[in-house]
Amino acid sequence: MKQTVLPNSMEPDPQQLIWKERALTTFPLNEMHSFIEGSNDQALHTLRLMQQIERDPVLAVKPEYYEMSRDEHRKLTADKIARLSQYMEQDAPDFQVFQDRLNLIAMIDPQLGTRLGVHLGLFMSAVRGNGTDEQYKYWAFERGAMYIKDIYGCFSMTEIAHGSNVAALQTTATLDLSTDEFIINTPHVGATKWWIGGAAHSATHTVVYARLIVKNKDYGVKTFVVPLRDSNHDLYPGIAIGDIGEKMGRDGIDNGWIQFSSVRIPRQYMLSKFTKVDSNGNVAEPPLEQLSYGALLGGRVTMVTDSFRTGSRFVTIALRYAVGRRQFTVKGEKMENQLINYPLHQKRLLPYLAWVYGMSIASNQIQSDHKKILNNLDQGVRSGDMRILGKSIFDLKGLFADSASLKSTCTWLTADLIDECRQSCGGHGYSAYSGFAKGFADHVVQCTWEGDNNILAQNSGRITIQRVMSYLKNGKANGNYSFLKKTEKEGVILKNDQDLKDVNKLNSALQNVIFRISLKCLNDLENNGKNWDIIANEKLALSKLYAAEYILDKWIFKLSEVQNKQVKEELDNLAILFAYTNIEKFGIHFLQTGVLSNNTFSQLEKETYVTLGKIREHVVGLTDSFKLSDFFINSVLGNFNGDIYHNYLEIVQNLNDSSVTKAPYAKEFMAMLNRVTVSEREKDQKSAGVLKKLS
Repeated sequence: MKQTVLPNSMEPDPQQLIWKERALTTFPLNEMHSFIEGSNDQALHTLRLMQQIERDPVLAVKPEYYEMSRDEHRKLTADKIARLSQYMEQDAPDFQVFQDRLNLIAMIDPQLGTRLGVHLGLFMSAVRGNGTDEQYKYWAFERGAMYIKDIYGCFSMTEIAHGSNVAALQTTATLDLSTDEFIINTPHVGATKWWIGGAAHSATHTVVYARLIVKNKDYGVKTFVVPLRDSNHDLYPGIAIGDIGEKMGRDGIDNGWIQFSSVRIPRQYMLSKFTKVDSNGNVAEPPLEQLSYGALLGGRVTMVTDSFRTGSRFVTIALRYAVGRRQFTVKGEKMENQLINYPLHQKRLLPYLAWVYGMSIASNQIQSDHKKILNNLDQGVRSGDMRILGKSIFDLKGLFADSASLKSTCTWLTADLIDECRQSCGGHGYSAYSGFAKGFADHVVQCTWEGDNNILAQNSGRITIQRVMSYLKNGKANGNYSFLKKTEKEGVILKNDQDLKDVNKLNSALQNVIFRISLKCLNDLENNGKNWDIIANEKLALSKLYAAEYILDKWIFKLSEVQNKQVKEELDNLAILFAYTNIEKFGIHFLQTGVLSNNTFSQLEKETYVTLGKIREHVVGLTDSFKLSDFFINSVLGNFNGDIYHNYLEIVQNLNDSSVTKAPYAKEFMAMLNRVTVSEREKDQKSAGVLKKLS
């Protein structure tokens, strides 16, 4: 509600500023949104889902969300899952529709997305990825897990003493030949399953990662379906479960710990798409053992999408605030300057805007690749065709490299984005109602789960070096490493400022620096007894550079399909800024490998600010293109109307009753303020009169 403005006072005008700049947008938002979503059809599909979510009263997320307790968050999340189960039935049999719905919900309510995602994305993906067709049909459809009926699953992989090193997990599954059962056991405290989402209160079943022991032989870690709770939701004998307690964020998820004390399950509950065990204890292991790990990649792929969606939300808030907020005057001006007009502020935020656009491209591409590879894998397993299976192994390795690089790079980037956007909003960014605090706490776990980012990045960098080594041996480079065929061992790629304006040249520079860093690593390995830890820093850099090259390469291809001139111009500027950001960040590698000269590197800063200036002109349109309503923004600083201060004050007044002017602890506070003097409290026992008497 607007308040009275005194005569001659200078009222802030954020609303007018934002709408004035919105009117300057020269490109069609719908076409830009189609580019972001991957196609016009996908854009319309996304908007329809967003509209349904926003209008559903049960799924509503309001400013009160930022004031809830842990128990309130968990109760609300459970209510929303019940609502989503109805959408799940409605969306069937096209479960991709529901996955798209869940990805959008995760942007505004991450704890809801994860609590349900554990069941669908981890439990069900493990059953599908590691189970036979018959096992999947039974658990998913006959029992109803796919519709959250009868079964609610969790995913018991990590242990309190082991996380990323899956091969070293200690939980055991020992075959008892006399009863044809597996005995699931937690041999010591270190094997306690930990951080298990859904375990504390929700899950009826779990997929357990445990060491297969048959006739005293350890066959390594396999997967088993283990019932946890009966139809009354009571724990089965031998199952001990507890809540792991307070976390940094995502309070709506009931993370728990599980211990198994000689819990017996039928032999048939072992997921047997690959490794098979018969009633006589004969173990048949697959010729291509790596296939069983394909089920683990879905979560990493989804986190690339999560990073894009989350990044789009928070960079929109920060840029709308930067347009509407005035701070300090510049020489010759009477009005205070908009934050977005300061070059430093542009340098803080606009590279993140470019990254969000890049992550949208990566998300669309890797989601498509993942779906295709899993379908081919299923076809190969069913047919037993070793040619298809061999190709699937190669593609899975490629997907592992891509997802490891993109998941780690994008989740790290988005964590930095949220915090930098918060800081760019000054003191108001620290308010819970801005959305940044909960958004950061809820997001940063992405840097750890589904593969610790440093571990994933090391694996990704190692794969790149191995691909370069293979290319040097046989001259072959396939898939997303095909660019190696266009690289050179030496020579400057970016020679002048004209090269810095050519997005293809910039991409070539990324490709060549990856190749040359890998050559140096191969030489270091040769001289240090193949000790891969010697090149840990280089592997980390290679992973991040590979993610940047992956994004820019796909970006350039998509640019060739854009018809609208204005849209193409904006996307070209963003792509160039994206490349500049990565060249600047890894400048030492570009200089050391001779990919660009010192003079060109010096010119880079100038060209960066020129490009920032071009993008700054249309920041409102570029963020409006995400098509995020106020429901999905859920921030007092980033509403579409731009009326920052009235929005902020209204929410604060609605949620905090200003008629209550005394605190519950007012009595104690007043007692402190109204306390008598020290002399009075000591009954004047040190006064001059008393001391005179005593002397």
